[in-house]
Amino acid sequence: MAVFFRGVLSLLMIVSVVLAVLFVDFVYKSFSLRPRDLHADAVVVLAGGRGRVEEGVKLFREKKGEYLFLVGVDPLVKKEDLFRDREGENLADRVYLEKTSRNTLENAIYGRELIVRKDIRSLHLITSRYHMKRATLLFRHLLPKDIAIYPYPVDSRNLREEWWSHGGSFRLLFGEFYKYCLFRFFFLFDSGEMRAGAPSL
Repeated sequence: MAVFFRGVLSLLMIVSVVLAVLFVDFVYKSFSLRPRDLHADAVVVLAGGRGRVEEGVKLFREKKGEYLFLVGVDPLVKKEDLFRDREGENLADRVYLEKTSRNTLENAIYGRELIVRKDIRSLHLITSRYHMKRATLLFRHLLPKDIAIYPYPVDSRNLREEWWSHGGSFRLLFGEFYKYCLFRFFFLFDSGEMRAGAPSL
């Protein structure tokens, strides 16, 4: 019996070390992400956090994308609340709002419909830094493989680079790490049906 418990304890220690290493790697890669200064077919914003929409609008106005897709917008919000043409501009017709999705998985599912409908081949994906790896994982898995995704992280006040000494940042990152791992595990057994379900418009 004692041998059994020692074996279980050793296994738990090994699992804990592996999880700790994976978590630190997740955090390091999250903070290492940098926006890429290039032109894409579209700017896709997951509209659930502070500063995301503003950054997307800025990027779109800088002509870094031909279309602006605001995904996960509150149903009560109108396009004019988020984007208005300035004097001399003619951009509003290329701004689209998606108001059905309520979480990251739905963001990818419903955002995919907009992206495929417009025959997009490259996009800037904008969301909060802590959320970027999970969002990118979902979009990469659900979109056609030939679409290039350029992560464009937005920094937020509730995430500090000294995450190990800030309880809120640690909980935020670990929660994202947990959800990211769940989706990675799920996609190991996915036969590609979710990507195959993309509308061919």
